[in-house]
Amino acid sequence: MGLRKYLDNITPHFEKGGKYEKYYTMFEMVETLLYTRKQVTQAAPHARDYIDLKRVMTYVVLATIPCIIMALYNTGLQTNQAIQLVGAENASGWRVWMLTLLHIPFNPNNIFANLIHGAFYFFPIYIVTLAAGGIFEVIFATVRKHDVNEGFLVTSMLYSLIMPASTPLWQVALGIIFGVVIGKEVFGGTGKNFLNPALVGRAFLYFAYPANMSGDSVWVAVNGYSGATALSISAQDGHQALAAANVSWMDAFVGTIQGSLGETSVIACMLGLCFLLYTRIANWRLIVGCLGGMIIFSSLFNLIGSTSNPMFAMPWYWHLVLGGYAFGLVFMVTEPVTAAMTNPGRYIYGALIGFMVVMIRVVNPAFPEGMMLAILFSNIFAPLIDYFVVQANIKRRARKHV
Repeated sequence: MGLRKYLDNITPHFEKGGKYEKYYTMFEMVETLLYTRKQVTQAAPHARDYIDLKRVMTYVVLATIPCIIMALYNTGLQTNQAIQLVGAENASGWRVWMLTLLHIPFNPNNIFANLIHGAFYFFPIYIVTLAAGGIFEVIFATVRKHDVNEGFLVTSMLYSLIMPASTPLWQVALGIIFGVVIGKEVFGGTGKNFLNPALVGRAFLYFAYPANMSGDSVWVAVNGYSGATALSISAQDGHQALAAANVSWMDAFVGTIQGSLGETSVIACMLGLCFLLYTRIANWRLIVGCLGGMIIFSSLFNLIGSTSNPMFAMPWYWHLVLGGYAFGLVFMVTEPVTAAMTNPGRYIYGALIGFMVVMIRVVNPAFPEGMMLAILFSNIFAPLIDYFVVQANIKRRARKHV
């Protein structure tokens, strides 16, 4: 109660006419982070609902907790395994110095050691993302004189989880700034953007700095160590070759394979999905459409077959657990701002993503991942899908009243 009373006492200084009026945006951001906002609708119509933007964004962040935990564990696991292979004497950097100072071993069989080592990679990326993107969020909110939207909390978390652990921090900052400014703010801010800002930032880095976003040496930040992702191995030699690389389907399902920080574990993603479906933040039609499109189209490629392209033979259950498909399905496809809004349109939108990700993975060998580009491509068509669904509904109703 003391903090609430203090905020109420200083509020007039930040409102119009107060001596700190120009800092109202930052004050409102802090206040609404701590308490539910006091503003209510003054004119009819009135909508009473316990769900507001802050609650929606908070639920999405909570849903990422399993992916965060798995990001810490798997990043530390992969790094400790690599250090054992190249030799601890060849490992260097401030993380190695800190772990040595804390007497934490480079032991991949030690869960605690893996979590701490992974935290030294994840949290610097997340802190830089929050700082760099948050500054530009506040700048645009201040200039436009509107509130700082809580949507950036989700954007910053998702962006951090789709970064490779070895990404230089200056590139992390550059990518999130590009995503916030070009992917969202130039269109008016949260709710007016038609592209997912986190994916826009990731795509910018992918094409601007491909050496740091793809290849065999970017997934584990240990000098002298390189290893291909499961998707890269499958693209070159087929998914049957994964067994020779000691990658089983269960490894990919659990998430103990190389990949971006929070994308590898299907189990973690499914836990987040259950929470989002239970709280009705995610729409199940988008999930059904995306899964259906992927299963149908990958099965079609299995039937067609190819003697020169091993990706034709990859079954749908391997597509599900490799790369960022599961993470994109749960947290990107269901993102309400950039997805289709009509119920029939949600099936079509999801199916388009499922179709595109298989098409990119199988037909275009230059992009073995596919999920990022598939979602961004479908974001562009979401308004058009809704338009045709609405027009079809209008014509159907018109025929009934002729």
